[in-house]
Amino acid sequence: MTVSRGYRRGEPVALFVPCFVDVFNPEVARAVVTVLERVGVSVEYPPGQTCCGQPAYNAGYWPLAAAIAQRFEQVFHDYPWIVTPSGSCAAMARAGFAHIDPSSSAASIGARVYDFASFLTDVLGVGDVGARFPHRVTFHEGCHARRELRAVDASLKLLGAVRDLTLVDLPMAEECCGFGGSFSVSFDALSTSMGDAKCVNAMSTGAEFLVSGDPSCMLHIDGMLRERQAPLTTLHLAEVLAET
Repeated sequence: MTVSRGYRRGEPVALFVPCFVDVFNPEVARAVVTVLERVGVSVEYPPGQTCCGQPAYNAGYWPLAAAIAQRFEQVFHDYPWIVTPSGSCAAMARAGFAHIDPSSSAASIGARVYDFASFLTDVLGVGDVGARFPHRVTFHEGCHARRELRAVDASLKLLGAVRDLTLVDLPMAEECCGFGGSFSVSFDALSTSMGDAKCVNAMSTGAEFLVSGDPSCMLHIDGMLRERQAPLTTLHLAEVLAET
């Protein structure tokens, strides 16, 4: 990911907490704050924030998505840096806002949004955050982060620096887990089939933890692993990096 300018120490960084994190995994947001503060970044949480508009955008309701994007612009207007623990939400802000209207003020603000891993490696230049996690781990990166943000290398670099962590390659890592937001509702049988394949591949690694940078993928895969009673726990990348 190309960065137009470097972070200047002391600049305020806004935390954008996606809907899935807010409702299902608030501990992920706390882990992001822990890691950022550990590397010297002061984090602020704009309380007026809501959804990024991705569900409406993906469903084709672009006027509604544009209105939500405008709301996002109003909330985050004063922040030069915006960080989110979701590759899909970061992709919506960076690419989706511009796709709806490239000349909009929302598109300009969207360009300031970074997924958590890319902000650490590409903006801060940090590879080692001082984490220790003595476990066997395999990694799944969501499609948006992989294909639109190209953030996989950032996540793997950060995991590779974690002390005592054993990173195991995930077979067919580039394949979708089948969540896709409303896709999993409209095409539930296909979504389930894709999720089953992801679970089988993850379990074949012998890992204790399946780590991801996208909480929506985590929610989908975790539910399927629980259904299987599989001895594999899902964790967000930030939760691993918060461990010492």
